[in-house]
Amino acid sequence: MSCRLSDRRVELVGPGLALTRLRVALDVLPLAGEVTGVGRFCAGLAGALVGREEVELRGYAVARSARSATAAPAEALGLRIRTWRAPTRLANATWALADLPPIEWLVGPVDVVHGTNYVVPPARRAGRVVTVYDLTAWRYPELCAPASLAYPRLVARSVRHGAFVHVLSSFVRDEVLELLGVDGDRVRVVPSGLDAPGRPFPARPGAPVDRRARSAPYVLALGAVEPRKDLPTLVMAFAELARTHADLELVIAGPDGWGAPAFAAAVAACGVARRVVRLGYLEEGERQSLLGGALVLAYPSLYEGFGFPPLEAMAAGVPVVATAAGAVPEIVGDAAELVAPGDSEAMAAALARVIDDGALRAKLVEAGRVRASSFTWASAAGSMMELYGVAAADRRAR
Repeated sequence: MSCRLSDRRVELVGPGLALTRLRVALDVLPLAGEVTGVGRFCAGLAGALVGREEVELRGYAVARSARSATAAPAEALGLRIRTWRAPTRLANATWALADLPPIEWLVGPVDVVHGTNYVVPPARRAGRVVTVYDLTAWRYPELCAPASLAYPRLVARSVRHGAFVHVLSSFVRDEVLELLGVDGDRVRVVPSGLDAPGRPFPARPGAPVDRRARSAPYVLALGAVEPRKDLPTLVMAFAELARTHADLELVIAGPDGWGAPAFAAAVAACGVARRVVRLGYLEEGERQSLLGGALVLAYPSLYEGFGFPPLEAMAAGVPVVATAAGAVPEIVGDAAELVAPGDSEAMAAALARVIDDGALRAKLVEAGRVRASSFTWASAAGSMMELYGVAAADRRAR
């Protein structure tokens, strides 16, 4: 076997073997700050790609404080990053109108650039891939924070200029085909992994091990407090459930979002406010500790393109009650109790069944563990490498 260097790409050449080492620029800005589902996807994918021989991974981030915000998690993943100290919204607004500055100005020559959060920079010679998690900004703009309302224009421009669209579920693929008018072969489904490759995010100094410190049984909800998550409906369901389960608590953990006022109003009006425990953002160890002690995970979302918390709960052996919203049925399969979105009575009844029926709990726990085990980062990374190869070849052919 011999090794040939060409235009900074490494080709391993031997009998029946011609492996090109793709240079991939990956947006790692979602690793910054309080890590959401997008950040978890980005971290998991980066961790799974870093050690693969066939890829040279280059992280990039565009934000006013990009370097300080992404340095620690990128280092924990063994990933070098390049940063551009510019306001993210300004960069996005520029890219929505023009093809400058191209990604090569930031990271050097690459074969593919992957925008991991709806935005992929323009490129001179690289193929482009943009991840679209859901189409909330298209279908339900009233449920979006202002920054997210720029996504439709950015994605549309990327698609017009040849970007491939990566989605995490067939549900979102169908929506992209319907609403964005993209050719079917340019929209690829690669589900997220769930296991943890590489090293985890470093804990923040002084973070407590367990912020819950409670002994009462609890229903748990994980996620930012935003309208799409419909936590007020869950509060209403819990108020009904609390009538027959006197020692039960509802614990809601996640950062505040622009749905916080409506959530606070629902708690104030529910009649059992003292049994609703509101925790903020949790570090990974805290999150896993809290999840592992829950009686059941409740996921009352109005619309989802994937759904990390239900899978996390399944992997932890915690049964799930969720709404049949968007991609949730596709992701959880038969391993969760599903109810209609916005139906607090149905949510309360399903939670009661799972809490009170030992046989049903055992069935959901077993099915959930099996279901969660099929979502691996090794599989996701392999499929993403195939997509990168297609995108690079498509760009070279233009």
